[in-house]
Amino acid sequence: MIVSHEHKFIFLKTKKTTGTSIELALSQLCGPDDILTPLTKIDEALRAQWRGVQKRRLHGWWGSPRPLFARRWFEFTAEDLGYYNHMPASEARPRIDEKLWRSYFKFAFDRNPWDRQVSFYHHRYRCEKELPSFASFMHKDRRERINNHDIYAIDGNVSVDFVGRFESPEDDLKLVLDRVGLRLTTQLPRAKTTFRRANAPYRDYYDDDTRDIVARWYAREIEFLDYAF
Repeated sequence: MIVSHEHKFIFLKTKKTTGTSIELALSQLCGPDDILTPLTKIDEALRAQWRGVQKRRLHGWWGSPRPLFARRWFEFTAEDLGYYNHMPASEARPRIDEKLWRSYFKFAFDRNPWDRQVSFYHHRYRCEKELPSFASFMHKDRRERINNHDIYAIDGNVSVDFVGRFESPEDDLKLVLDRVGLRLTTQLPRAKTTFRRANAPYRDYYDDDTRDIVARWYAREIEFLDYAF
C-alpha cells in the first residue's frame, strides 16, 4: 500500500495482480513524507535503489510505543496497526483524514478470477516439490479464497476511483499517472513472476465444478469488471 501526500494518490494493493511490480514503480515517484508499507526482503532489495519503507513507526504493532503485552493482548489501536501490505480500504480510510481520503485519487488493480486462482495455487505451493491437484486445492478450505474485492470496497461498495486490470498493467498504470500528473520513465518492474511452474492456459486447470466455485466465490468482481471464464 502507498499513500502519497506529495502526489495525492492512494494505492490499495490487491493480491496476485502484479501489485508488487506496480508498488515498485510507484515508489520511484514518491516523496519523503509518503507512506510506503513493507515488502518482502527480496522486493525491498529491488526497491532500495529508489526508496525503501517509510513511516515505519506506523507499520504494525511492533512500531507502537505501547508496551509489548498491551499491543499483543489488548485491543489494537490505529497506532498499533498502522499501515500494512494488502490493507483494505475499510481499515485505511479511518487512518487518513477524511478530506484527504475524498480528494486523493484512489486506485487498485484486479485480475480475471479464474486466472488469478491458478496463480494463487502455484504461489501457495511454491516451496513444495510436488503440487496437489488443483481440484483438491480448491476444495481444501476457505483460506483458498482471495479477498481482493474487500480490499478496494467498503461494505460491498467499490470505494476507489479506478480499478486497473492485470491484463493491461502498463496502459492502466499510465492512465493513473496521467490523472495525478506523473510519468514513469522506466519500464514496469517485474516481481514475483516465477511461481507458476507450468505455462498451460489457466482454463486447462478447471473442470465444471471448480469453474463454478470460482464463479460463486468471486461473483462481485466478475460482475463489476465484466470478467468471463
